[in-house]
Parts: sequence; C-alpha cells; structure tokens
Amino acid sequence: MKHIAGVSTNTYHGFSLEQALDGISAAGFSYVELTEVKGWTEHVSASMTDAELAELKEMLEKRGLKAFALSGHCDLMDDDRLKDFTRNIELAGRLGCDFIVSSAGEAHFGKDKGTMDELLIENLRRIVPECKKHRVKLVIEVHGEYGTGAQLKTVIDAVDSQWVKINYDTANVVFYGKKLPDEDIKTCSQAVGYVHLKDKAGAMDEWNFPAPGKGDLKLIETIEYLEGSGYGGPLSVEIEFTEAFTMNPKKPEDIDVVNIAVKDAFAFLNGAGLV
Repeated sequence: MKHIAGVSTNTYHGFSLEQALDGISAAGFSYVELTEVKGWTEHVSASMTDAELAELKEMLEKRGLKAFALSGHCDLMDDDRLKDFTRNIELAGRLGCDFIVSSAGEAHFGKDKGTMDELLIENLRRIVPECKKHRVKLVIEVHGEYGTGAQLKTVIDAVDSQWVKINYDTANVVFYGKKLPDEDIKTCSQAVGYVHLKDKAGAMDEWNFPAPGKGDLKLIETIEYLEGSGYGGPLSVEIEFTEAFTMNPKKPEDIDVVNIAVKDAFAFLNGAGLV
C-alpha cells in the first residue's frame, strides 16, 4: 500500500533548515515533518511572524514540499511546557500541518506509574480543544518512560479522542521499551495515527539508527501488520545515525552522509511499494 511519506528535519540535526529541505527534496520526497524542539533541533519557531511564515512556505513550495507534520516536543506533564505546546499546536495549524508530534516527557520519571498516567491523561484532555480549533491531530511518540505501544495505548484509550493517537516509532520501541516493533505493534495497532519509520542496528541500548532498510528491524512486516489493521496514515522517516555523529559538531562534508542516507530511505520505501 502506498502512503504519504516524508522525512523529519530532525534527521538534519546540526544543519540548517534550508540544507534539510534541499536534501529531502533531492531524495524524491514530497512531504516534510518540520522540527521545533527547544535546545535540540530548532528549524522553526512558534514565535515566527507572518512574514517569516510566508518565507518558509515559499521555501517549501520552491522545492515541491508540503509540511504535513510538526515535531514540537514538550514535556506534557509540566504545566509551563503545556503552555508552550499550545503555541506549537497553533504553529502547526498556521503551517497547514495535519499532525503535531510530541513525547509525553521525562520530567516525572521515578514517580508512581499510575500517577504519571493520570496526569498525562488529564493534560491531554486539556489539549484536545486546541487540536480541534487548529485542525491538528496530536500523536504521542513511543519514547522514554512510555517506551512501548502497549504502554501508550492505555493512555490513548483513556483520553478517548479522535484528536489524540500514537506516533509509533519503530526504533524507539527497541531503544526505550526493549521490544521489537513487529511484535509490539500487535498490542496497539488500533491506536496508531502516525509512524516514525526508523531503523535500529546494534545492541538494544545502543544509539545506532541508520536509514530504513540498513538496520536490523522488520520494518516491512511491521507496516504490513498495521495496514492489515486498517492503517493508511503517513510514514515519516527519521534517521538519527550514531551517537557520535549526532552529538558532535558537524563538518561541511557531513551533509553528504545525511543526504545519502535520506536517498537510501526513499529507495527503500519505493522498493517496498510504500511510496
């Protein structure tokens, strides 16, 4: 089955937005997930003026790209960051995105799991009216303390809103949840609204996320199971390479490494009939 498929600009962590858009477009993709994660990858900002927004839309249009999602991670269990996140929802709406991505947040690690769930559910319900207002679906990423789809499904089911679903990250479930995606997906497929298609190599706890098709995960089997459960939503490629490559300052020649990986990702999706 063919899907709307794009690339997260977080793949270009350490590079400019223009470099990211050039590489994504050149690889053959038509969609992009923009990134606004404070202190990490800040390619766009909730404080953008109308003029800056118009300039960004022109940049996208010139490259034949559409922004279909915004990665606007905030700690959704922190009241102050919840305010920041509502601004990110507004930005996603201004950009014409259909989705906004966030993890639940790490600030409450170590607290009782039941308390965490209750707080997260309450805060997600508070966010729903903003999602409705801006016509943006919130997808919570498999990440951190909520490291499996099974854990997140409990929360999503309790929120019980068409505006809040799971962003199933196929590699994070290994790194954080110590589960394989082709097995874990069977516990949560009905709650998935978005997919980060990410591969994983090496040990479970090793930061090693190559281009899809270059790692060890059964990505095609995972997507096929989702499709069999009725999923027809988007696929967003995210490549985070190795920890050393991602964390170190980038050299000019490093852009070639990223661009080649993004081209490999498109070839993988195209060869599998997913795009």
